[in-house]
Amino acid sequence: MSRVAARCARIVESRPFDAVIVIIIGANAVVLGLETYEHLGAATPLLRGLEWSFRAVFVAEIAVRILAYGRRPQDFFRHGWNVFDFIVIAAAFIPGLHGESPILRIVRIARVLRLVRFSPGLRTIVAALWRSLPGVGGFLALAMVTLYVYGMAGWLIFEETYPEQYGTIGRAVLTLFVLLSLENLPELIEQGMALSPWTLVYYVSYVLITANLLLNILIAVIVNSMEEARRLEMTERMASDEDGDGVPDELDRIAISQRLDDLRTVVAELERELRINRDVTERSRDD
Repeated sequence: MSRVAARCARIVESRPFDAVIVIIIGANAVVLGLETYEHLGAATPLLRGLEWSFRAVFVAEIAVRILAYGRRPQDFFRHGWNVFDFIVIAAAFIPGLHGESPILRIVRIARVLRLVRFSPGLRTIVAALWRSLPGVGGFLALAMVTLYVYGMAGWLIFEETYPEQYGTIGRAVLTLFVLLSLENLPELIEQGMALSPWTLVYYVSYVLITANLLLNILIAVIVNSMEEARRLEMTERMASDEDGDGVPDELDRIAISQRLDDLRTVVAELERELRINRDVTERSRDD
């Protein structure tokens, strides 16, 4: 069992293995795109055969990843991406999910998201978005309160003049939500100015608070989460010690890099001294 686990671990940690899986996931995405076209004719059986081939490859991949943990296969489920991969691949074999089931299509589309695990940059972005959920929740609460207050104010101002846009609180909030894109702002300002010049204060203050202030708050929350995710990833790298020498691998790489720099400096000094000695020797011979 230890030999099998060691062999599977070498396969999982190899770059060709990841490259093959990425290529297959990309091919799976292409097949999903082709299935959206009608009148495929003779290509339909081929696409179905490719789908079953993809399933077999993904099942084999999960099996290899689980076997790589040796006598502790349960450790496979301690990593979030492993759990996600297992659920996405196993869901295709749930009884009742067959043929053109919409749920099965969603499961097959979710396989494309597995590309994220093979890209460190994408993993950092996903981790940052996950860590930003509490801050985004507070932002959404503040945005909802702002939309409600301005929706009630818009209902009071424009209820009789523009009932289709501000006749109820629901319509008013929907109008203001669409206004977040600022595409219909000139039209709404023109309508408001026809009613009263003071409506300009209403729209200008709304744009300043929502489209500028709230948007900057959201960007700040996401950027802060991104920095935290990067620091966490760097900390995990610093904590790894695969060679078992008691020193983190990242520190080993830093130490090796410093030693190489020192060695380059010594070599450069030796070359300089040898060049000087050679010049002195040649001069003494000439004399």
